Amino acid sequence: MSKRKTAHVADEPPAVVAEREPRPPVEAIRAAAFAQFAERGYPVVTVRDIMKACGLTQGALYNHFKSKDELLHDIIASTQGELERLCQQAVAGAGGDPRAELAAFVRVYVMRHCRLRIEALVANREIGWLDTARVADIRRSRRAIRDIVVAILRKGVERAMFDPPRIEGQHDLKAIAMALLDQCTHVSMWYGPGGDLAEEQMAKLYTDMALRVVGATPQAV
Repeated sequence: MSKRKTAHVADEPPAVVAEREPRPPVEAIRAAAFAQFAERGYPVVTVRDIMKACGLTQGALYNHFKSKDELLHDIIASTQGELERLCQQAVAGAGGDPRAELAAFVRVYVMRHCRLRIEALVANREIGWLDTARVADIRRSRRAIRDIVVAILRKGVERAMFDPPRIEGQHDLKAIAMALLDQCTHVSMWYGPGGDLAEEQMAKLYTDMALRVVGATPQAV
């Protein structure tokens, strides 16, 4: 009796693994610029360095930015604008209580500076290389963020919920707002993942400190 031949099934093609969609060129350029400027400083870094870091040609940069100056302005202005938007959104969703508004503001501000340390470093250290015209809109956004804090402080004082420090018997809410912002901004200079406190814990710590500075108790939020 003849042996029955075993049917051979054609090998199936290997499953195609979906690859992550590559980052758009403009985003790759921005990310490389942030990293290069943070590590080496704006004056030293060349366009060639940035494009080599992101694997693109120099011509690709000039499709999106006219110069290295324009690129620096773009990355600082974009991260600053997003910070302003997040702060506005956090305060708007806090329900109108100045204690909750200040807590929401500080939380989102500190969380962003913990997570985007490189962006914060570049924005605060390298802005001095931009000309006056390019700096104007960035400074406008920074003043807008300061004014959000001033408005929260004023509301808290008017409602007798805050009793911040006084100078010769008077509140200087703008100075207090700037002190709070400086404190929160500089977390980006030293904080790193893997330390004793996670981002959420760091944000809670800074929130409690801010509320104590203005004479409100953290437990009230």
